Amino acid sequence: MPASRVSKLKWLCRRGMKELDVLLERFLDQHQQLLLDGYWPELESLLQNEDDLLWDWLQQPACEPAAAYRDVLEKIRAGRG
Repeated sequence: MPASRVSKLKWLCRRGMKELDVLLERFLDQHQQLLLDGYWPELESLLQNEDDLLWDWLQQPACEPAAAYRDVLEKIRAGRG
């Protein structure tokens, strides 16, 4: 993954909700290799959604609207400390 893609993902992870910022930044830090291996399109697609939806989906990744993002949501949730 080129450095420009990493920068774009970091920028997209800066949200208007502090809780999301913390979770997403932790995910980026913990899964750099996964992203380098090509996992970034799923994350980038997820980040196109509004903050309130992202937060709801992180709370309930099994809900139907979140189904397309379930894998990445579970990985983000797993990083909660």
